[in-house]
Amino acid sequence: MASRKLGLLLSTAPSHSSVETVLKLAQAALRQGVDVYLYLIDEGVKSLQDSRFIALVDGGVKMSVCAYGCQQHGVSTADVDARISLSGLVVLSGIIDGCDRFLAFT
Repeated sequence: MASRKLGLLLSTAPSHSSVETVLKLAQAALRQGVDVYLYLIDEGVKSLQDSRFIALVDGGVKMSVCAYGCQQHGVSTADVDARISLSGLVVLSGIIDGCDRFLAFT
């Protein structure tokens, strides 16, 4: 049986309540054995170095971050964890297309 896949998009600043919602959703999905794909875009890229998101990657979340968004918001990509993909909208499109469910937090 193929595994279930959940895609999550986060575009809000680290201070926004959606950040906590995305973290909890991802954690719950991982506990259920769901493959989780997380894409940070716009102000969401500011969470790139947040230890809570790194913990999600440690737990198996496949995380991608908009490289252009990092440039626009002054987020350094010099020390990005090798497990995190710096990418563009083509990757986001693939996540949307390849997941059973996709939720956007904007």
